[in-house]
Amino acid sequence: MEARSSSSSSSATTPALLLLLLAAALHGGDATPPPVKLAGGARHVAFDEGYTQMFGDGNLALLRHGRRVHLTLDESTGAGFASQDVFLHGFFSAAIKLPSDYAAGVVVAFYLSNGDTYEKTHDELDFEFLGNVRGREWRVQTNVYGNGSTAAGREERYDLPFDPSDEFHHYSILWTPHRIIFYVDETPIREVVRTAEMGAAFPAKPMAVYATIWDGSAWATLGGRYRVNYKYAPFVAEFADFVLHGCAVDPSSSAAAVEHSITAAAAARGYEEAAVLSLSTAANRAAMAAFRRGHMSYSYCHDRRRYPVALSECAAGGGGDLRRVFGPDGMRYDGRHRRPRRSGRDASS
Repeated sequence: MEARSSSSSSSATTPALLLLLLAAALHGGDATPPPVKLAGGARHVAFDEGYTQMFGDGNLALLRHGRRVHLTLDESTGAGFASQDVFLHGFFSAAIKLPSDYAAGVVVAFYLSNGDTYEKTHDELDFEFLGNVRGREWRVQTNVYGNGSTAAGREERYDLPFDPSDEFHHYSILWTPHRIIFYVDETPIREVVRTAEMGAAFPAKPMAVYATIWDGSAWATLGGRYRVNYKYAPFVAEFADFVLHGCAVDPSSSAAAVEHSITAAAAARGYEEAAVLSLSTAANRAAMAAFRRGHMSYSYCHDRRRYPVALSECAAGGGGDLRRVFGPDGMRYDGRHRRPRRSGRDASS
């Protein structure tokens, strides 16, 4: 079995290419997504080059020749789209501008998943943006699920240092065989390193890329206390600057065949080297530590009510120097965050 190449993927990724990709694609923050020149076939793709509508009928709108997409939530439905290919490892990014004003209960997501193929053993990597009442910030949550391990989710939640509804910001995921790095604009905010103890809980099967907006009233805002108020509808999330730079594979092939593909293996080595280099400088490590120290509001590694025995990576030091500012429910207790009861699979803040 050979990995398939496409206009949105690269079968021979080099560390230099990936570092240039990261430096370019993560330069965001303007009201209009900035023009970006990407190297070696890695480039921004228009919607119809890399994605297809998943649901929402008229609630997905293409603008600027498909370079910008609006997803709308109203009383009838939300909306979503998915990549045309499935990928084994790669770099995936989008510039996103979230709905403004009152957005309680609204969930916007940019994520990788294979739930349609592996119903009970799916993998997933998430950015989930959780709306809030007027005057309180949107929150972003990153999740890592492997092999259907949603009961042992590895959620972290952050208060962003900017208003994500004011302008576009880039949100990116670099996924390799041995680590996952989440980025907000140019800043790495989280690294998940594969360990032997994690076993199959580390995402390792090909995934597609998705974006959705939907009604999460049951849990998204203060454990479901505040629901979507459709008086403020429609809620519109804007997407642009799509980057799909991964090893596209045949979804009908077995996971073992994909993993042992020569093309996929070569690409995986390139992504791994790029990930290591991405966090090899003291400046990048310091930037990630500062973001986590200043903006993390929930950490599964500190949630002793949910995990009386910490997961392996936490016990090995995943908590870092943040233990002193988190309570036993995993919520930050420095006075900036409330700690209501949790509902469902997620922490509330």
